[in-house]
Amino acid sequence: MKKIYSLAVACVATVTMLGCSASTTKPVEVKKVQKPAVIQSVQVFEADNSDGKITPKTISADMAKVGLASSGNNDMNKPFSQRFPKLHYKTYNLAMFKNDELTIKLIKKYPNFGLLTPMTMSIWSDDEKKTMKVATLTINGMARATGIPVTDPDLVAYASMVKKGLKSAMPNGKFQELNFSVKEPKNSFAQTFSADVEIDEDGSMEDFREDFESEFEGEMEPIGFLMPNYTNVQEELFEPAGYDKYDFYVTYSICKFDVIYPVSKLHPEAGAYAPCSMFLYKNKDEEKLHVGYLGVKNWITTLDIKDQESIKPLLEAQEMINGILTELTE
Repeated sequence: MKKIYSLAVACVATVTMLGCSASTTKPVEVKKVQKPAVIQSVQVFEADNSDGKITPKTISADMAKVGLASSGNNDMNKPFSQRFPKLHYKTYNLAMFKNDELTIKLIKKYPNFGLLTPMTMSIWSDDEKKTMKVATLTINGMARATGIPVTDPDLVAYASMVKKGLKSAMPNGKFQELNFSVKEPKNSFAQTFSADVEIDEDGSMEDFREDFESEFEGEMEPIGFLMPNYTNVQEELFEPAGYDKYDFYVTYSICKFDVIYPVSKLHPEAGAYAPCSMFLYKNKDEEKLHVGYLGVKNWITTLDIKDQESIKPLLEAQEMINGILTELTE
């Protein structure tokens, strides 16, 4: 017993001398390093659809009620089933929509807003969860693609209208948490071209535009590109509003089955950018034609695409379009 007592006293003395008694030892604080928030360019809205009442048609109708008129809502499974051996989803639609008032305001300030005229969304089903999903651009995605400041009040209003439309179409839905590693969030990746405009003595500006469009369509269609929507912004929006800055301003929606089919397999959200919008315009105060469309790096860097099955057709499509536009604008 004495030996045990002596050992205990010795231990206490040693601890005291070293200054590391239990009463003075502080626990080490482990600080959690928080990763910076990723600014997403795409958003996915999901709602239970066990009863099957939500359809692409009902979504378009409800979006229209808040001011987002549909200029096309295409069932991609119909052409896919005729060309490919297997469908990825029971429902897969690519839809186009726009608000005329905000489109006019934004293009007046930023001609590049034609890159999102019309805007697009993909609508698809999750058969296991029995849900319907819709992918659209966030305000950051809109700003990124067009180069418009994210604080622009009309862009903010447009983004708010999109959210309102989604909630109207799917009242019980909610936005998903996405884990995409968005890269280069400040780069637009838009592909733009320009050319001098020369009018023949017997020609007109209308002839010039129609000739260019005819050549463009004639080059695109034989290699599998479709143009499911054409918007004459000048005639449909600007002229009724009394705005006469442009000799012409038109946009095309461009799509290719051999591109969207493989990409949609793993990345159905890609429809937030597809069909791709392309603008074609000429200011009255300059003899220049301007052409532009969204570059495929928007898809790749926004949706964190890494698989070559998706990347290869995207890059090939851009190379083909760029080749045609380079030839037409030289």
